[in-house]
Amino acid sequence: MVLDFEKLAPRDAYAWMVSAITPRPIAWVSTISAAGKTNLAPFSFFQGVCANPPTLLFTGANDHDGRKKDSVVNVEQVPEFVVNIVPYALREPMNATSAPLPHGESEFEKFNIAATPSLKVRPPRVAATPIAFECNLDRIVRIGEGPLAANVVFGRIVCAHITESVLGTSGGIDPAKLDTIGRMGGDAYTRTGQFFSISRPTGGSALRT
Repeated sequence: MVLDFEKLAPRDAYAWMVSAITPRPIAWVSTISAAGKTNLAPFSFFQGVCANPPTLLFTGANDHDGRKKDSVVNVEQVPEFVVNIVPYALREPMNATSAPLPHGESEFEKFNIAATPSLKVRPPRVAATPIAFECNLDRIVRIGEGPLAANVVFGRIVCAHITESVLGTSGGIDPAKLDTIGRMGGDAYTRTGQFFSISRPTGGSALRT
């Protein structure tokens, strides 16, 4: 099978991409509007960027009418956000926050998700998340126009909250204890749990992680 992406409708291209680019980690992003209304939404186009400066990104695709996601609108107004990592235990509340709500209605309040103040940014973080990255907006890159076009939000990490319960004997994060989930295609998710190691070739200058 060969797919000509230059001829595919955006919705069809999206379906093939999310089914093939797997598993995708989930950024559960909390933001706040200029009016002080909080928002909490999951994004599976999410990744770390670099460590100097510490930077990550999430992508808020426009909806079917070409409108920006509330998270993107809020970050434009208040250039700060928090990326809350999603473990298996928080799968249901995370999924609930993907429901479309009227602009300004808080998912924290609607779905009874406990929030706690952040240290360096104005948006709150999810109280139950094992890891939360507080970020200042670095830039927003627009790619495309209209429905399913992208708003790629880059954030400088200024603070991280990590619960002791996910740390291993070495003092670092134990992936088994973190127990994160990832998006597959459609309604399918995956859960971390099977791990294997492959030694990297020697002689390179890349950092080992």
